[in-house]
Amino acid sequence: MGSIFRFKQFEVNQEGCAMRINTDGVLLGAAVQHSNPLRILDIGTGTGVIAMMMAQRFPDALVDAVEIDEPAAVRAEQNFSASPFAGRLQAVHTSMEAYDTSEKYDLIISNPPFFVNDLKNPEGRKSTARHADENFFEALVLKTGRLLSTEGLLWLILPVKQADFVIDKARKQDLSLLKEISICSDVSKPVIRKIICIGRVPAPLEQKRFYIYEAEGVYAEAYKHLLKDFFLAF
Repeated sequence: MGSIFRFKQFEVNQEGCAMRINTDGVLLGAAVQHSNPLRILDIGTGTGVIAMMMAQRFPDALVDAVEIDEPAAVRAEQNFSASPFAGRLQAVHTSMEAYDTSEKYDLIISNPPFFVNDLKNPEGRKSTARHADENFFEALVLKTGRLLSTEGLLWLILPVKQADFVIDKARKQDLSLLKEISICSDVSKPVIRKIICIGRVPAPLEQKRFYIYEAEGVYAEAYKHLLKDFFLAF
């Protein structure tokens, strides 16, 4: 894949970024639901793709994007400036833990590093982008609990084990699991990811399964429908 990834309304230059555009990120960006968020925070923005998807989907929203890796933060800011949504996007080079703001967010999203306690990639920047320990997820829940508005929502995509860990930590902070989308490659495969939505206001849990492929190399109609506003192929 080249450095430039073209979507229907914007382009993403990935050059110099440790983590490139992947299925997890675009699935999360397309699956997020919210009535009308005015302030959005993207934690670990990388190339900035999810932040730009949010700006496209929610035209009234201002989007802040936090990124710990300096080259990625610079690249995200360049991608933002080149996008049709430049006036509503801001990249901040800092860690999630160090991010300090008086803002309250209606929507917080993250496709975070998730290979907890697994063998770490020897390439330092890629390791930072892809790995986290359990303390990271606990800190993520605590941080978002402070930053969410009263009816704000936290949306994450994670492997099953990490999703269950975050759900448990969220409950201990009086945050409720509201939606859970179990992602499978196809009907014959196990769940590989969960998209979860957490908020302060309890509501009946909505659960569903989502399949990426209907046959080998053939995308499911639901997948194409979800991403039709973004991918040129659909």
